[in-house]
Amino acid sequence: MADTRKGEVTFKGNPVELVGPKLRVGDAAPDFQAVGEGLAVLSLADTAGKARLFNVVPSLDTPVCNKQTKKFAEILKDLGDKVAAYTVSTDLPFAQVRFCTEAGIDNVKNLSDAHNYTFGKHWGVLIQGLPVTILARSVFVVDPSNKITYVQIVPEIAEEPDYEPALQALKAAAGA
Repeated sequence: MADTRKGEVTFKGNPVELVGPKLRVGDAAPDFQAVGEGLAVLSLADTAGKARLFNVVPSLDTPVCNKQTKKFAEILKDLGDKVAAYTVSTDLPFAQVRFCTEAGIDNVKNLSDAHNYTFGKHWGVLIQGLPVTILARSVFVVDPSNKITYVQIVPEIAEEPDYEPALQALKAAAGA
């Protein structure tokens, strides 16, 4: 049985249980298998090479996730190709592509954790006990050497993350 944590996150005021470890700044970024563009199964190594932002959302088909992803796409424009950004959710890859196409987002790649939930389990953000499997709203910054330099697991899933500290951590990790 995987480690579980309760009380760290609420969903509309109700505590939920998270599966996996509580990652901290300085930890090595865990590996995962998630589905990316063209239904390719990608791992942490496939994202390597530069500082990365992992924008983790429950579902792009909800207003807060939609707003969060658009906001990160907008504020990341200034960093150009110095960084890589990924939105991770349990949405199917087709829904993720549709969202990004409709929103005009082309600087954030999608990773679907619907394949085997290893991102959620290994990064400690898989929510257990709801009628559907979703990830807790969170933001991770990983430097080019795969060290985590920023973590925010948003305490209430229905609320947005703190964008500015994540952006500052990403700039620092990228040397920008």
